[in-house]
Amino acid sequence: MNTFMRKLNFKRILKSILTVYLLFFGLIVFGQNPEVETSIHKNVQKRTDEIFDNLIQIRRDLHTYPELSEQEKRTSKKIEEYLLSLGLEVKTNIGGYGVVGILNGHKAGKRIAWRADIDALASDFPDVVDFKSKNKGVRHICGHDIHTTIGLGIANILTSQKENIDGTVYFLFQPSEENYEGAKAMINDGLFDMIDPEEIYGLHIVPFPAGTIATKGEEVFAHYNAIKVSFKNSHSTDSLIDYTKKLISSFQNIKPESKFWDPGNLTDSNVGIGNPNTIFKNYLTVNEDFSIKQTNNEVVISTIIQSSNGKQLDSLIKSLKQNINESKYSKDLISVEYSWEKDVVLNDKNLAAKALNSITNIYGKQSVIPLYGEVPYGFGDDFAYFQNQVPGVYFFLGGANYEKGIISMPHTPNFDVDEDCIRTGVNFFSSMIIESLNNE
Repeated sequence: MNTFMRKLNFKRILKSILTVYLLFFGLIVFGQNPEVETSIHKNVQKRTDEIFDNLIQIRRDLHTYPELSEQEKRTSKKIEEYLLSLGLEVKTNIGGYGVVGILNGHKAGKRIAWRADIDALASDFPDVVDFKSKNKGVRHICGHDIHTTIGLGIANILTSQKENIDGTVYFLFQPSEENYEGAKAMINDGLFDMIDPEEIYGLHIVPFPAGTIATKGEEVFAHYNAIKVSFKNSHSTDSLIDYTKKLISSFQNIKPESKFWDPGNLTDSNVGIGNPNTIFKNYLTVNEDFSIKQTNNEVVISTIIQSSNGKQLDSLIKSLKQNINESKYSKDLISVEYSWEKDVVLNDKNLAAKALNSITNIYGKQSVIPLYGEVPYGFGDDFAYFQNQVPGVYFFLGGANYEKGIISMPHTPNFDVDEDCIRTGVNFFSSMIIESLNNE
């Protein structure tokens, strides 16, 4: 998960998350609902409990030996060995150190992919856990060791249920998420010539309570684009720059005094992303730190635009061109374009609804946090590039336990995870995949 903007008040955010969760559901659950409706899901829970201690060992081993993007050699080998031990077909060195495991069910059917990212981050901050990183300057402070472990756990569970499921499951272990390169590298290396999924799923740790997941259809993160307006250089350069900066800024629809700017309000019960009336939707903001580049022939004015909706970005370009063409600077306009862009996670609405309904039916309403807005502040994931190829859903997985002082806010020095979220991820998503495969 990549972040480009401000440092957050993490304890306040976590307290707000717990508060709104209590208000919405009246209960915080840190384990699973033991009442499941069908025997296959009881078997999922039973098997997860049996392998849980081993999964903890795997996670801690990965955490102890983290590897940066494009350097995930040991991690990749560990993944390969585990998948082979399950009897899966395994493909390696895809887009770097990417690994794919293939599980064929009892008979042919739907084809589903599960993706886990495997790389770590450069960090000199000391580890907050006993099983500290032994690779100097590298730490798993984004939770990819958890993601990888959950992916392996799901592979184990579904292999144990192989005779009870139809179809094929592809387990994608992706390198280089932190530099936004791994998904594209795997695709460019022929990933979708090797596999042919109809759906794809993945997750990321967030500071929701352990025992919960959250998602929604379409965007879950804001779009970030650098907009660039180019003019011919003229004698009126100063006034042109001032006009263009004011014009671009006029499209911001969030007031300076708005609660939007306080990250602690993301989970506020009245305005946060868990409220249908959230202020974290339908927003467009403009970074007032404009970049001005001039040559003898050209003036380029650029800044970062943040939008909760991609359609807003498209209309912004058209509106800017129209306004400039109706101004006295029209004859000097060269272009209006986005010069920097990263694809944004865009969940399939139908698949998201089905997945949430499936998990709710099996594990209970208290297990799912509904979302109504899009997270600002620069977060994103290159899972988006897989979604360009295959419809899919990206989930937020709760990994926090405030009572224990565990704050699972990615990319922070005190990042930590309640390891029981591994059990949650393996149970919920193994059951979700089984339901999707067997109930067409």
